[in-house]
Amino acid sequence: QVQLVQSGGGLVQPGGSLRLSCAASGIIFSINTMRWYRQAPGKQRELLATITSGGQSNYVDSVKGRFTISRDNAKRTVYLQMNSLKPEDTAVYYCNSNVPNYWGQGTQVTVSS
Repeated sequence: QVQLVQSGGGLVQPGGSLRLSCAASGIIFSINTMRWYRQAPGKQRELLATITSGGQSNYVDSVKGRFTISRDNAKRTVYLQMNSLKPEDTAVYYCNSNVPNYWGQGTQVTVSS
């Protein structure tokens, strides 16, 4: 069955860094466009970053220059490197595949001093 298993996240001080991982099984990972989203309390889920099967990436303006999405097809894993974190980055973060449309379990990221 399809599984997207997330790891990473946690509590970090403002200005700090975290890396999220999302390991996929049950999908043809190499052909999938992968995405990272986040959802803050009381807000809608927000698309942050996309990486195509060919490795092209794009970002929402609020994270551009701070976050980097990458993938390792051999490990069937997509990553989100988050630098210069701000309190407003606090949210539950989700990875997503498009074929099929499937979600990771979510990972809490809290940015606070």
